[in-house]
Amino acid sequence: MENIILKPILTEKMAELGESLNRYAFVVATDANKIQIKNAVENAYGVSVKAVNTSRHGGGKKKMKQTNRGLSFQRTKLIKKAIVTLDEGDTIDLYENI
Repeated sequence: MENIILKPILTEKMAELGESLNRYAFVVATDANKIQIKNAVENAYGVSVKAVNTSRHGGGKKKMKQTNRGLSFQRTKLIKKAIVTLDEGDTIDLYENI
């Protein structure tokens, strides 16, 4: 499976977690498991991963809205987020390519 890591999550909250607890967040493929995410982060950034926590957001109940063509049903897009905890001494510089 290619492209497990889709993009990093760059927010103020994640920047604080990166500095204090050595945690970084990524949007990952929805069918990737924790072992695949761990191997992808270790290969991409050259660090050792201590733990991986995942959560899925969106993709739930259909929402209905009224349009000029009638009723329209839509769902929010399903994303999977992985929060990766690194070992002591390892860091990832996500801002170097910006």
